[in-house]
Amino acid sequence: MATTATPPRSRMPLFWIGCALIAVGVALHLPMLAMAHSMGNHLVGMPMDAEMYAGMAMIIVGVPLAIFGALPAQRTTHDSHAGTSYEAPDSTPLSKHHAAVLTVLIFGLIIDVMKPATLGFVLPGLRAEYGIEKSVAAYLPFVALTGTTVGSFLWGWLADIYGRRSSILLSTILFVSTSICGAMPAFQWNLVMCFLMGASAGGMLPVVYTLLAEIMPPKHRSWVLVLVGGVGLVGGYLAASFSAHTFEPVYGWRALWLQGFPTGLILLALARWIPESPRFLKEQGREDELADMERKFGIVPRRRAAVPEDAAVATQRHGKLTAALVITALAWSFVNFGLLLWLPTDLEARGFSAAVASGIIAKSALLALPTIALGALLYSRWSSKKTLILTIALTLAGLAGALLPAPVLADEPVLITVIALLVVGTNGLIAVLLPYAAENYPLGIRGRATGLIAGASKVGGVAVQAFALAGLIPTLGGAAVALLAPMAISIGLVGYAGRETRGRSLRELEATG
Repeated sequence: MATTATPPRSRMPLFWIGCALIAVGVALHLPMLAMAHSMGNHLVGMPMDAEMYAGMAMIIVGVPLAIFGALPAQRTTHDSHAGTSYEAPDSTPLSKHHAAVLTVLIFGLIIDVMKPATLGFVLPGLRAEYGIEKSVAAYLPFVALTGTTVGSFLWGWLADIYGRRSSILLSTILFVSTSICGAMPAFQWNLVMCFLMGASAGGMLPVVYTLLAEIMPPKHRSWVLVLVGGVGLVGGYLAASFSAHTFEPVYGWRALWLQGFPTGLILLALARWIPESPRFLKEQGREDELADMERKFGIVPRRRAAVPEDAAVATQRHGKLTAALVITALAWSFVNFGLLLWLPTDLEARGFSAAVASGIIAKSALLALPTIALGALLYSRWSSKKTLILTIALTLAGLAGALLPAPVLADEPVLITVIALLVVGTNGLIAVLLPYAAENYPLGIRGRATGLIAGASKVGGVAVQAFALAGLIPTLGGAAVALLAPMAISIGLVGYAGRETRGRSLRELEATG
């Protein structure tokens, strides 16, 4: 029987009114940018005009209005131990509705990944326009990555309270509104807006994994999670580099931030194909949408596979698993943001030219997409737990290779092999880590647990930027020495606390060890 809760669709007019105000508010910043185009795309020192002030006022009004419209009229009633009670049978085939959801969410992930990937492209132009040193410009990636870390925690928590779709809509609203970062005439305002932009975009990844885990048939869940996340990650980096190559030479570095405006609006327009997690629909009395989920995705009420274990036992098990995955995420983040980010600088210090250094990294990076495809295959056909351990081991092998004697490592084939191990290992690791997290936690805490691990995977970026601000730039060998032990420990922890999820329904995973 349907509950008497007011369906949140009654608020949707307010949501779209708020979105319209935000869109117009951002658009009112564009005339000043157009005027600056004839002056080398420089806004530094220019006073804000009346249109920009009016635009900011509309955004300030539009954001809370859109947020209120996006939130369900009734909060969910489950506790942190709530489990999955709606799931598609294992025999459910993938349909055009699944394809539509996957397409929209991949697009969302590409937008999410583009922002941190764009940081490296905007810094040279930003430094030139503001006339600031590298040490000052480094505050931009620092605050942006801090924002993405905060966003991972925030949106995962909101997803557990208000629903997965609502969290995605909220992050997209803020992402569109903070795209005015590209129109800020003062560096200090760039810092403020870029922190907010990072916070708005940072939570997309964990929430997408959480939603997909809950709407995909168990048979297809594993490979879909890994492939979608991997394609989103690689696509985001490719989109950032393509945009920088296409737009920055003509419109300047500010245009790269303003991309959040059209791309965010497109994602909002496509939001009609993003469903809500079934249990949230039931708890909020949205029976029509729940029936629609059954028709489109084959999701039906299903009993638990077994009697749920004691809450204290479950909490203890989740605590051990969380410790293992957080340490793994932290180790990965330091390898990715600390070692690989500064690798070109280290290679040039070893005597390689910039062209040769870039070529070595490019040859290794060509393995990213095949790695993700192979990871999806192994994760879904072989073992989820063993695939995660394997990717950690490959990263560990790359770190060990980085400790080879300098004359040996100077040989280009050896160096390419070591870098390839690091690239393959890190790409494979992040492609399977968050899907594995999303599968291992009950519905009541799935969003915040996956968000916690996603946030941990960005902490290294924040720490490394803080080191850079202090003038501490890591070398290949130095970073390898520091990271070898944490990465080795993470293998042992995952082997001890992890469990197999391949082909198992969420109901079974929530009810048993």
